[in-house]
Amino acid sequence: MAVTGELSYEVVSDWEKLPEGYTHRDVCGVAVDSRDRVYIITRDQPRVIVYERDGTFVRSWGEEIFTNRTHGITVGPDDAVYCVDDGGHVVRKFTPEGTLLMTLGTPGVASDTGYDGHSLESILRGGPPFNRPTNLAVAPTGDLYVTDGYGNARVHRFSSNGDLIQSWGQPGSAPGRFHLPHGIWVAHDGRVFVADRENDRIQIFSPDGEFLDQWTDVQRPTNIYIDRDGLVYVSELWWRPGQRSFTRGVIKEDQPGRVSVFDLNGKVLARWGSSDRCAPGSFCAPHDICADSRGHVYVAEVTYTFAGRAGLVPPDCHTFQKFARKR
Repeated sequence: MAVTGELSYEVVSDWEKLPEGYTHRDVCGVAVDSRDRVYIITRDQPRVIVYERDGTFVRSWGEEIFTNRTHGITVGPDDAVYCVDDGGHVVRKFTPEGTLLMTLGTPGVASDTGYDGHSLESILRGGPPFNRPTNLAVAPTGDLYVTDGYGNARVHRFSSNGDLIQSWGQPGSAPGRFHLPHGIWVAHDGRVFVADRENDRIQIFSPDGEFLDQWTDVQRPTNIYIDRDGLVYVSELWWRPGQRSFTRGVIKEDQPGRVSVFDLNGKVLARWGSSDRCAPGSFCAPHDICADSRGHVYVAEVTYTFAGRAGLVPPDCHTFQKFARKR
């Protein structure tokens, strides 16, 4: 594992103590709470799994709630757990133990955007919440920002009690437009960072949706996490030759999945990933990322959905990894 940049990390082998009978061919989301407990959300056996900092299993929940298209997980400052269910078109808020507190959206009902269920090009307009939402961020004010997503091209802003405040975005590649807004985080100063995945960029907005800036030194960014020290962690998906970016055109060379760490001005402080996708410390399909209070990094991968079912990687390729920050 080779890390370039000013910061250094090393993979932690055999960290996760997955209970007997549990599997996760896809880990689509990861988050940490105020005690550095680690929450992952899985897809093939859809549930939330909670671990202690050392990887010891604590509990699981949600088995009777989620569809097979779970997507994102966020733990708020009060340790409330938000789970995004893109297959069900809803976002749910839970206690850390899994008691349902609130639901945003109507289960099973997608908004009308023209989306045909398959192609981003079929999205004709931005619509109301939700059409296959992807991730949620909690602002310092308590407002909730949701990226929406596979079947829409918008960011929605809600109050903490679930009232819709505003929405912005339309399909496209111009500033303020989106092709698959896939991940989101709100910085301490209120700026909203959006992983505009198929446009190969991170867009930055004011709290009320005014476009401020964009970072383009990323590839297919899937999610963003900003820690208390202002480090910006980004998970970046694999581009295969022949695929097409909305901003870069047809991809001619293999671009392996990777992780990047930036400062708040967009300077790269660390970056790693290689074409040896299933080797420890490399990536097949980075889908979410977070860091704990010690600066250790957790990366969730949708390995089966993205590559395993097509036979591009072996069945035992990793789906979740921890990286220790070297002091």
